[in-house]
Amino acid sequence: MLFNKTVAVVVPAYNEEKQIGHVLETMPDFVDRIVVVNDCSGDNTAAVVLDFIGRQKPAPAITKNDAVNTADSKYNRAENLLREKQQADIGCFIPSEIANHSPESDRVILINNLKNGGVGAAIARGYKWCLDNNIDCTASMDGDGQMDPAELKSICQPVVNEEVDCVKGNRLIHGSAPMIIPKTRYFGNAILSILTKIASGYWHISDTQCGYRALSFAALSSIKLQDIYKSYGMPNDILIKLNISFCSLKEVKIKPVYNIGESSKMNIYKVIPRISWLLFKSFFKRLWIKYLFRDFHPLFLLYHFAFLLGIFTIPYAIKIASIVVSGGSVSPATMLAFFFLFTSSFQSLLFAMWMDIQDNERLYKT
Repeated sequence: MLFNKTVAVVVPAYNEEKQIGHVLETMPDFVDRIVVVNDCSGDNTAAVVLDFIGRQKPAPAITKNDAVNTADSKYNRAENLLREKQQADIGCFIPSEIANHSPESDRVILINNLKNGGVGAAIARGYKWCLDNNIDCTASMDGDGQMDPAELKSICQPVVNEEVDCVKGNRLIHGSAPMIIPKTRYFGNAILSILTKIASGYWHISDTQCGYRALSFAALSSIKLQDIYKSYGMPNDILIKLNISFCSLKEVKIKPVYNIGESSKMNIYKVIPRISWLLFKSFFKRLWIKYLFRDFHPLFLLYHFAFLLGIFTIPYAIKIASIVVSGGSVSPATMLAFFFLFTSSFQSLLFAMWMDIQDNERLYKT
């Protein structure tokens, strides 16, 4: 426990037989449960974890989360109905089984996905276990050893102290980032960070692809875990879901760790287009859910007004370009219409972005 709050770490693992043992051995003592989700690995990942479990002493029982009030009364009916639905949602996750003989007393919980679902699906399944077991602070670390366990306390402490709902690591603000992180990954991360700022509403974040994070019980309860994006866009998708739920966020500086025996399974050139499309769709989803249905804001109208005028600008831009290429002269009426539409669209977009930044300022903590 950390400051009398329960802490669990979700570790997604796919073909990590060489690294997973080190991750488990170096986990700090304050971690109450380590939830390893074996995403249908083709190697001995599950056997390594089971061997580690067999060598461990029984762990103390998990203390029930004080925030969970299950008393049967008319005032708790909404909370209890939500809780029942969350517990029944297990059928929406990748089919899996818990491999432990004594999951109540084992510190390490091994969940075997019965088919490969991707890193997002594995983390969602681990989050589900933590939510069902009322964990106060749920962190996530990759199974390849690229996250320093010594930094876990700085990740979890703001959540445990109830300062914020979510804490994420940031490698890009570490001085060694340009030297340690491979160039293609550094460039890809920077591009996706810019797009995620716009899509998520957390305008001050960077290193959005970092999976080293911690969530409070309230934050975990506020999002539909079964809807988390199942592949490498998972960190971006979680940020958008948290923003829609008005969750506060903080970043802490962590070290970039590479070339320690990990094996990358990500093709950056395939991942960027897929995540970009995810962010495009999620941007509009955030606008409609957060700024129309949950809490109306004028930026909803300004964004859509800007996009609508931008669409009307395109035919004039094409017409002007074709006339110029052919050597003709553009009529004043056509130029006036183009500049009016373009200027109105651009100004509306700037005002909408400014309002978006201002409104979300309250959710980003330093």
